[in-house]
Amino acid sequence: MSRKELKIGKWVKVNVTNMVAEFFRLPRENLAIVVRVQDSKNRMSLVVPHPSSESNNALMPYIEVSLRDNSHKRTRRTIGMDCTENSKEVRCCRYPLAVNFEEFGWDWIIAPKQYDANYCSGECPYSFLQKYPHTHIVHLAAPQGSGGPCCAPRRMSSISMLYFDHDLNIIYGTIPGMVVESCGCS
Repeated sequence: MSRKELKIGKWVKVNVTNMVAEFFRLPRENLAIVVRVQDSKNRMSLVVPHPSSESNNALMPYIEVSLRDNSHKRTRRTIGMDCTENSKEVRCCRYPLAVNFEEFGWDWIIAPKQYDANYCSGECPYSFLQKYPHTHIVHLAAPQGSGGPCCAPRRMSSISMLYFDHDLNIIYGTIPGMVVESCGCS
């Protein structure tokens, strides 16, 4: 519990790093952060005009939360190639793709607001197919309807998310298959 004396029109920063770490350590527990702002007469005083009431001057509480990912992940070498947007590589390659949920209008996602998803693109020439025996056999057999080998994710990983469900409960979940870790011809 923390008390802070406020002056009108001032921002207050509260570090909740340890509290959020505890949430992630015990994801199945029903934990919460409660923020109560009162004036000296115990009246709620952190308010802004309610957006749906232009004429009756109704007010609603306002709090802004921002999250920052400070994790530094170690990277492992992979068989697939990594390229950049400016790369001249035409073979199957993993390219960076930053996904920003706010740009999609997905305001129900609390964190992360954006993440690195990556994507696969490029050609799969015959010489590249030797690494993947199944793809090589399909290429040789050329079954009807087969468009030939294509560049696709070979390994994917999950991301952890905080989001609101339909009942506005805050949910912590691990969503599989959200990050392309390596690409190859399939």
